Amino acid sequence: MKIHSLMIPDPITVSEKANIEEAIALMKKNTIRHLPVVSKTSKLKGLVTLSDLRQYLIPSMLEEIAMTDVMIKHPITVGPDEDVETAAQLIYKHKISGIPVVQKNSLVGIITETDILRTFINMMGILTESSRIDVVLDTEPKAFQMAMGIINENGGEIINIGMTAEHNGKRVYYFRLKPCKTDMIRKALEIHDFRVLEVMD
Repeated sequence: MKIHSLMIPDPITVSEKANIEEAIALMKKNTIRHLPVVSKTSKLKGLVTLSDLRQYLIPSMLEEIAMTDVMIKHPITVGPDEDVETAAQLIYKHKISGIPVVQKNSLVGIITETDILRTFINMMGILTESSRIDVVLDTEPKAFQMAMGIINENGGEIINIGMTAEHNGKRVYYFRLKPCKTDMIRKALEIHDFRVLEVMD
């Protein structure tokens, strides 16, 4: 999935000359936490977040401090045609909550940790009614195929599958199923010596 399909296009921005009071009012009005700072030609100059601005909340200073004084200069950015995984890795690695999306030095969007989490939740079907069965499998393809066959043969209709990284030649697979009773599936897997960690009807 590419960033352009997930990002917020044409995000709300603030000019370099705006003061803190104006920036906070803009954030409150639009219920946002990230505000790209741009030039008149939409060139990205920096980024401010609500948590950054809160430390300057001294009434006598609000009108004196401009965005250029408080913004993150040269923020981490991504391009609209990069993979969403790239943005997720940068957010995790640098412990940030949002990244401006830039094309040819111009701001075209913003992507936040909330956008990425929402996509993950949708992909995994976490908020939809479902059942789940977690199984430890060898990394050989035949083990995975056999487990899928057992699940299908015993009334499980797979919605999606997640898995952990390989460890000692094994992975934990999370089979999310359409709502069903998992007892029969669990017993069938265990009969074939698969280790079932957890089930959820």
